[in-house]
Amino acid sequence: MITAIVLIKTSVDRIPEIAEAIASLDSVSEVFSVTGTYDLIAMVRVARHDDLADVIPGRISKIPGVEATDTHVAFRTYSQHDLEAAFAIGLDA
Repeated sequence: MITAIVLIKTSVDRIPEIAEAIASLDSVSEVFSVTGTYDLIAMVRVARHDDLADVIPGRISKIPGVEATDTHVAFRTYSQHDLEAAFAIGLDA
């Protein structure tokens, strides 16, 4: 699974509607409304790199009100869930 973090600039008067439209896309797992330079951050998860082109410029960027995107592809994923599972190996509950 390939994870991309997409930073999104939008029309500020339509942030909730744009966030909902992005969140409704199949490959988008979460959308966060944030402060700072960008208005939204979307987590995109796809099976192949080629699928990123279908989702980000092909669908997210075409949503009315999306002004710009900046995409970062994750090399590796670390999470608290993964760390807890690794430390629990061999321990009796």
